[in-house]
Amino acid sequence: MLLPTILVVDDEPANLAIMREILEDNYKLVFARSGRETLAAVAKHRPEMVLLDVGLPDINGYDLCRQIKQLDGSNAIQVIFVTGYNDLAHEAEGFDAGAVDYIVKPVSPPIVRARVSAHLSLVRAAALEQSYREAILMLGHAGHYNDTDTGSHIWRMAAYARALAQACGWDAESALRLELAAPMHDTGKLGVPQAILRKPGPLDEQEWEIMRSHPQIGYDILRQSEAPVFQLAAEVALRHHERWDGTGYPDGLRGQEIPKSARIVALADVFDALSMRRPYKEAWPIERILDYIHAGTAAHFDPMVVHAFKDILPELLDIRKRWTEVEADPESAPMPLPARSA
Repeated sequence: MLLPTILVVDDEPANLAIMREILEDNYKLVFARSGRETLAAVAKHRPEMVLLDVGLPDINGYDLCRQIKQLDGSNAIQVIFVTGYNDLAHEAEGFDAGAVDYIVKPVSPPIVRARVSAHLSLVRAAALEQSYREAILMLGHAGHYNDTDTGSHIWRMAAYARALAQACGWDAESALRLELAAPMHDTGKLGVPQAILRKPGPLDEQEWEIMRSHPQIGYDILRQSEAPVFQLAAEVALRHHERWDGTGYPDGLRGQEIPKSARIVALADVFDALSMRRPYKEAWPIERILDYIHAGTAAHFDPMVVHAFKDILPELLDIRKRWTEVEADPESAPMPLPARSA
């Protein structure tokens, strides 16, 4: 197992020896006794954490912390001050310089171990979250790689799904998870030939049979992960083409048999598809879209979700407006996925 690297900075050899005794069993330790040595060690070893003294011979520790932060473009290095200065002014200056914690000497070994472990756990959690977000980005785009949808469709539709979920009474965390899961609803299209996905005319019965396989394919891919966001994405992928009246696919579920997540995404997906210009159609005006959704109530769509949709229509139109501006100026696009735990 690869141990996390910690850089310990102090100009007193006795203090370095104390930190070695406290931490050496669980971490790879690197030592420095000046600002110059510290910057060289950061560049060479890329530590996950720096335990930093304030009173160094060649530089103020607070200024050194700022220089470390400038070197660390990814903002991944955690800095904890370990110092004899125990007044609030010095502690505040340490946090202002970019540190995540402040430990006063003489140090307590249990406190040092606990705080180092806690902050490194946050780093690992952030790295895991970033991995989730990157996987979601890739799977979302992969599902539409050979399709005619524009790239922003999946993110705009996901924003609709989150707003609809909250309007249906979901708590904020669950609605966020649905926003993260929704872009992967068509992952199964990876298993559908490009000729079918891009066919300009109607599909024949054999082609439809192949197309109707994509929910199961997506489910089989996404259920391999035990992470809640991918389990939810698998559920949505499998059921987003089921219909309230039981005429959908793959299993003809009806009404409450269909997971609420899939009922929400189904409406969000149709609303966005009708709102979009495609190679084979123009964007529908909002009045026509509302007529279509109204006509599909209790047939295609869950009546309660349609009711929520109508209640928050101004919010959904505002989401559409923001994404229309992004499509006109892609450089203005925010990261499509919120920086929260998946």
